[in-house]
Amino acid sequence: MLEQTSAPSGATVSNRYSGARTTLASLAAIGSVVAASSCCLPLLPFMMAAGLAGGSAFLSAARPYLLAASILFVVYGFYQAWRAKRCQRRPSVVTSALLWVSAVFVVISIFFPQLMANAAAGLLAR
Repeated sequence: MLEQTSAPSGATVSNRYSGARTTLASLAAIGSVVAASSCCLPLLPFMMAAGLAGGSAFLSAARPYLLAASILFVVYGFYQAWRAKRCQRRPSVVTSALLWVSAVFVVISIFFPQLMANAAAGLLAR
């Protein structure tokens, strides 16, 4: 059973709150950035060229929406972290680091998409 306590502002807060929502928002932001960048990353060019070309065309058209979703997920993650601090709960170090890393990935993918694609292609080429 979930215990409820009263916060200083009079709102009801769950004692079982952890950084799960913040972590989920961070991972969702990274996932949507990877999906937005995948139009520039043919992962297996010889094996599935036709499938990737179709997927690349779709993801290229969906890139603005995926980037918008990334921004919303990062903003939601920061909101959850702020809300946790307001309720006298400190987010874990892993949650905070993951949130900041996902925010950096989103900013880089918005302003420098080719840099992100080149870095990912270099990692996959090894």
